[in-house]
Amino acid sequence: MLTLNCARVASIVARAGATAALSAIAVAAICGAADADGLVAGGCLRAGISLNCVVRWGAPEDPYVRTVPQSKDKDEQSRAADRDHRWEQRCKPTIAQDRYGVPRYVYSAPGCEFGVIQ
Repeated sequence: MLTLNCARVASIVARAGATAALSAIAVAAICGAADADGLVAGGCLRAGISLNCVVRWGAPEDPYVRTVPQSKDKDEQSRAADRDHRWEQRCKPTIAQDRYGVPRYVYSAPGCEFGVIQ
């Protein structure tokens, strides 16, 4: 059972007995109010007598988006821009709707969805 509902999490932890002490911090973090400068995402999974809770705290933005820092080396930036340009010239990415109406990228060459240039 995977749940983010605080009442259900507290109930599961209470029934788990010995694991309740280990999970109290996770329950408090999941059910507690998030600070104004952060966002809490988490939940608990119960399988038989095992209970596992996970909590992730971060900036108030999409918790599934990871930002990659840009290189400060001008030579490396130039190589990356050249590589991106060659990929775009070969793959010609466009967006088309699939049969369910979901927009998807379509490429003109095989392997482009994996970043293949040649």
